[in-house]
Amino acid sequence: MSLNHHLKEQLDKIDPTGEYSGSLPKIISTSNQVYYVKVGSSHNEEQWAGEAESLKDIERAAPGLAPRLYSFGRLDDGKRYFISEYKDIGHLNSSAAVVLAKRLATELHQLKGTNGFGYQVPTYCGPTRFANGWFESWDKCYAAMYGSLIERLRGTGRYGRLCSKGDTIARSIIPKLLGKMVIQPVLLHGDLWSGNAGVDQATGEPVIFDPASFYGHNESDLAIARIFGGFPQSFYETYFKNHPKSEPQEEYTVRAELYESFHYLNHTVIFGVSAQLWTP
Repeated sequence: MSLNHHLKEQLDKIDPTGEYSGSLPKIISTSNQVYYVKVGSSHNEEQWAGEAESLKDIERAAPGLAPRLYSFGRLDDGKRYFISEYKDIGHLNSSAAVVLAKRLATELHQLKGTNGFGYQVPTYCGPTRFANGWFESWDKCYAAMYGSLIERLRGTGRYGRLCSKGDTIARSIIPKLLGKMVIQPVLLHGDLWSGNAGVDQATGEPVIFDPASFYGHNESDLAIARIFGGFPQSFYETYFKNHPKSEPQEEYTVRAELYESFHYLNHTVIFGVSAQLWTP
C-alpha cells in the first residue's frame, strides 16, 4: 500500500517503528497497532475537530470507553486528517450494556464542566451542527439547542404547525420544566444510540464512538437510546442504580419525553419526515 507521504509523516510521529498496510480507513502497522485514518478536505475540518475534542474529553473521563484519538489536523498538502485507535466493534450485548451503563453513570457523567453548559467547539449529531458555546444554565442551553432545530425546519418553508409548537416548548415549557432544577453540567456523548455503541471484539468491553459531546444534563444523554432501542432494560436499571434520577424524580418521565422530542426534531431536519413532538 502506498500512503500519501504527508499522512505517513503523521503516522510516523505516532508509530515511528512501523510500516503500514491496509487501506483507508483501516491502517495496520508492523508494530501490531491498528489505526482508524480519515483524510478529507476543508469541509470536514469543523466536524472532525468536534469529534476530536469529544474523544479527548471522553478519554479523560472514562479511559478506554471510546477509541483513543492520536492526531487531528491539516497535512502539508492542505488536506485534513484524523487518526484514532481502530476497534473491531460488534453488537452491544446485554452484559456489555450493563458495564456501559455503570461506566456512563460513574465515569463519563461525572466529569463536570467548568465553563457552564455547552461546549468549546461545534459538534455534530449526524450531519446536524450543534452551535454550542457556553450558557449559564441548562434551560437556556437546551432552549437554544432546541430552537436551532426549529429554525432549521422553519427555513425549509414547511412544518409550520410543528415549528409553532416547537417555539412554545423552547420559549415556555423548557424554562418551566428545567429552569427550577439544580443540574450539574457533565460530559455527554451527545448521540448515544445503539448505532454508536458496541463491544470491542478483542476485549469484550463496551465501546462508544462518533460522539457529539457537550456539557449538559446527564438524563438527556439517554434519550435517543430509548427512541431507537438496542439497549436492554438492565442498562437503564444499572444506570439509575449508580446515578439516581434528578429531582424532582416524579417529573423524570416528562423530562425524558422532552429530551426524546429533540431527537425527533433532529430526524425531521435530517430526513424530512414529520416529527411527533411531545405534548406536556
